[in-house]
Amino acid sequence: MDQNDRKIINPYGDDKDFSACGLFAAMNIAGERFSSKDVVHAMANMHDRGNGLGGGFAVYGIYPQFKDYYAFHVMYLGKDAKEKTDRILASKFDIVYDEEMQTNQKADVRDPPTVWRYFVAPKKHRPIYQTEEDYVIDAVMRVNTETGKAFVFSSGKDMGCFKGVGFPEDVAEFFCLEDYQGYLWTCHSRFPTNTPGWWGGAHPFNILDWTVIHNGELSSYGINRRYLEMHGYKCTLVTDTEVLAYAVDLLMRRQRLPVELVAKVFASPLWNEIDNMEPKMAELLRSLRQTYGSLLMNGPFGIVIAHHGEMIGLGDRIKLRPMVAGSKGDMTYISSEESAMRLVSPQLDKFWAPRGGEPVVCRLKNFKTGEEQ
Repeated sequence: MDQNDRKIINPYGDDKDFSACGLFAAMNIAGERFSSKDVVHAMANMHDRGNGLGGGFAVYGIYPQFKDYYAFHVMYLGKDAKEKTDRILASKFDIVYDEEMQTNQKADVRDPPTVWRYFVAPKKHRPIYQTEEDYVIDAVMRVNTETGKAFVFSSGKDMGCFKGVGFPEDVAEFFCLEDYQGYLWTCHSRFPTNTPGWWGGAHPFNILDWTVIHNGELSSYGINRRYLEMHGYKCTLVTDTEVLAYAVDLLMRRQRLPVELVAKVFASPLWNEIDNMEPKMAELLRSLRQTYGSLLMNGPFGIVIAHHGEMIGLGDRIKLRPMVAGSKGDMTYISSEESAMRLVSPQLDKFWAPRGGEPVVCRLKNFKTGEEQ
């Protein structure tokens, strides 16, 4: 790597800080929508957890007028990429509406791409072997791999991801997030260590309405990626966190595992701990390790997973990354720091520090699990 490449990946010359990256998530369990004000304020309070090489937000409930259509947010790094993307989308979807996304070009972000928004409905005649969701994922993977310089960074219904190269408060200003409201927000401030700081590599990572934000480092990325590619996913965003989003989709949507078991896949107890458990539980956990050993997330991590109606926090089994949670009335928060929660809700009804490997699960009051549906 020459000196110019080092400046692109780390323009400020910052040393690595393996405890950095900032996470914040807020959810109203009554489903009431709220603005970006508090979550941006909370992220600004954790400014020093990032270094300006990535910030982003996922928002749920922001497109009620288009809630029945998939909302594709696409970044274009080249002119030809849009023409290729438009052809792919037109062949697979009815495009109800599209536009260049509103942005504030005065915001302090670096080399912004063109960002476009499409509201689409899958064509009625699709392969009988594909579900609608898998049909949509196939289109996302085609855009990300066949167009060269276009990337779908958001593809769910009535939700959207907004991310880029800059501090979170600057990314929020760039995407004019003061104009949006949602009932669930997840937010990320990036301090990249071993991967480039670029627009597609910022968090959240998304597929359909599943999003993941992550503080940590996955040394298992190689085996995670190979396993997911056997199931049709293609990793194109040059960041280890991408595999988490696809693993969540595979386990929770396609294979319908409950979050409690997904937590045991990602952050499995040690073998000697399993051996000392009650026999039925030990048998279950051994089966999970044997079946999904390639999706064990090896390395320090704190993550927040979200989809419609549910917000989940999870840390690695020995909790090498900080994560705390709190609630006030209908609001529940997950954060890297207590200070960020206290800033937006000084008098919490409840505050706790989850144990490593044990998920924090927050759901809408009327939420139905997969088993109930």
